Formats: sequence, structure tokens, C-alpha cells
Amino acid sequence: MNKKVLSSLDKIGSVSILLTKDDQSFKGSKLEGRVVEWLTTDIMHRQWLLLAACSWVIFMFMVASKFITLTFKDPDGYSAKQEFLFLTTVPEAGRLREEKHFAEDPKHAQPTGKVAPSSQLVAPLVYVERLELMRNVCRDEALKNLSHTPVSKFVLDRIFVCDKHKILFCQTPKVGNTQWKKVLIVLNGAFPAIGEIPESVVHDHEKNGLPRLSSFSQAEIQKRLKTYFKFFIVRDPFERLISAFKDKFVHNPRFEPWYRHEIAPGIIRKYRKNRTETRGIQFEDFVRYLGDPNHRRLDLQFGDHIIHWVTYVELCAPCEIKYSVIGHHETLEEDAPYILREAGIDHLVSYPAIPPGITAYNRTKVERYFLGISKRDIRRLYARFEGDFKLFGYQKPDFLLN
Repeated sequence: MNKKVLSSLDKIGSVSILLTKDDQSFKGSKLEGRVVEWLTTDIMHRQWLLLAACSWVIFMFMVASKFITLTFKDPDGYSAKQEFLFLTTVPEAGRLREEKHFAEDPKHAQPTGKVAPSSQLVAPLVYVERLELMRNVCRDEALKNLSHTPVSKFVLDRIFVCDKHKILFCQTPKVGNTQWKKVLIVLNGAFPAIGEIPESVVHDHEKNGLPRLSSFSQAEIQKRLKTYFKFFIVRDPFERLISAFKDKFVHNPRFEPWYRHEIAPGIIRKYRKNRTETRGIQFEDFVRYLGDPNHRRLDLQFGDHIIHWVTYVELCAPCEIKYSVIGHHETLEEDAPYILREAGIDHLVSYPAIPPGITAYNRTKVERYFLGISKRDIRRLYARFEGDFKLFGYQKPDFLLN
């Protein structure tokens, strides 16, 4: 080869190939084909490496963006202003330290009665202590007659079922239960939103789409009791009795005339001391009836209407049924969103807005209603409801008893 002129130098791996411009023997040779093939392969290899690098940069940017979004997102859908939700404690269980916890991202919530394990919240101490207190009282032999009751049809009739989301709710009247029933009605699909449920339908169990646990076979009942999320709400027992008396005997809705025209006269005939007194039923009459150790004869006469004033024990059998959460009316602003999260339904429905101050315990009102009632009658009333006071951590009302 003569007059060799350097045309190009390309490195493929560690190999260098010298191409000449005048070398005719090189053109069309196998070597030329191999060089072209190597060059093509090298270019494609470099292009793939560049594409992979770009893809990696884009992926890392997406991950960083997602992390920043989750970091600065409001952690609690119930309150847009607070980073943490501070919970109050049970009345008698001792003042606990404020518990703070992050709410789970609703996108990870599972509509199955449980949240996904990866986002499962550790139950705040207040709820753990409520359940532990209840179990300890249940084990107290001295209170067995006040804390235990058979899981009878009467109890099963009080428990409403949401099979779609595996939830059981035990009804305890005069503790905001109408709103919880609305929540379950929406979850069961009978109505699309709480605001669209007519008030006349909420308590009409033929129209509201809420089956009672008693409507299932024994095997199906046991299955649900063992596997479903279960809860109910309690309130100071004496304040609840005042609420029941006001609602059923003082205000007395027109669609419930039997409280004023049938039940009230029955209580007056048996428990009014002054037979010449012609006024309608008084709170004093009501207290004597409830505190009477032989009240059951009248209870049978009144039927299921007694659910508005019988004990939580008689309604929900808390020592026989293992409940998941016990809510308190006094802390419902915190308890309601917590229950929805624990049930895995907070992304589907919200508890209706609670008017300010409506859940606060009102000692002045309690004192006013019990004013003039004999200590003997109040002590007999407390003796009947002592199990409720102790099971759920409510303080003994010494200001009324002594």
C-alpha cells in the first residue's frame, strides 16, 4: 500500500483500526464490513446508555416529587390547621398525657373494616386504656351482676350490620346514635349521602337498609362477632337519663305518643308519692322507677321502648362481646374521626358536623335535675347504673350522693 492517508480513528473497546483513503484492497473486504458493523453497534450501544440515563433521572425526579408532596400534605383530613390530633382522656382513668398520632393517607385506606398493614396506626393510649379498664371491671366478681348480661335477642336487636365494610355498631340511644346510623345507611348504599336521608327513614328499619344482627343465623352471627370491627358510644350515665327524660316525656315528638300517654301514666301510678298530684310525669317519678330493684315488671310492659334508659350493659353486653373501640360522647369530636379511620371508611364518609359545646358534660344541669330528689332515691339509681359508671371510667357523682 502506497500514499496512505489517515482517514479516521475509532476506538471500539481497546481496539484501534486505521482506515486509509487509497487502499482499494480494503474497500469491499470482509474487514470493512466488520468495521461498519462494529461502528453501528457502538453507536446503538451509546444511544441505549443515554436513554437509560435519561430514564433514571426522570424516575428519581418523580420519586423526589412524590416524597415532597407526601411530606407537606395535611396529615389529618379532619383538621386542616393542626399537624397532630390531640386526644382527651377517659373521665376516671386518670389524666393521660396528650397523645399525638398521624392520620393515615386516605388513598391507602381499605374499605374492609381494617386499614392496610403498612399504614396501620398504633391506637392512641386513651383508647387502649378504655378497653383495658372495661376488661378489668368485667373480671371483678363483686360487679359481675352489674357488668354481665347474656347476648340475647334484645342485645342482637341493638347491633346494626354493615356487611360491605365489615362493621357492627351497637345502638346506645341518647348518645348521638342517629348520626352513626346515617353513616352506616350511606355505607350500605341505601342513600348516596347523609344529607339526602329523610329523618323519617333513619329509624324506619324497613326502609333504611340497616339489618340487625339478630336477623342472621347463629353461625353467621358468631362469624360477624369474631371478625367484624365493633364499636359503640357511651356518655355520663346520669346525663344520658336526663336527655332521655327530656326527649321522651317533656318534648315528646308527635310520632311517639306512647311515651306520654302510656308509659308516663304507668310510672306515675306506681311511683308517685302524692296520689293527688295531677301534673304530668316528673323527673323524680322517673328516678324512682329506674332505681326500683323490681323495675323489670314495668320494663316488660313497656317493651323495647326501654332502650332509651336501660344500662349500656343491657344494651351492648360489653363483657361478652369483644369490641374494637369504645367512643365517648364527651370526646366525640376526636373519637368520631378516629373510629372512621380504624374502621377503614374515613375516605368514604364523614361524621356530621358537631355543634360546639354540645358534647361537654354539664354538671350544673345534672345538679338542677336532681335538686329536691331524696338521697335514698339517688343512691338506688346509682346502684343500678354503677356498672356503667365503672366500666367506662365515669366518676361516681358524690356531689349528688352525699
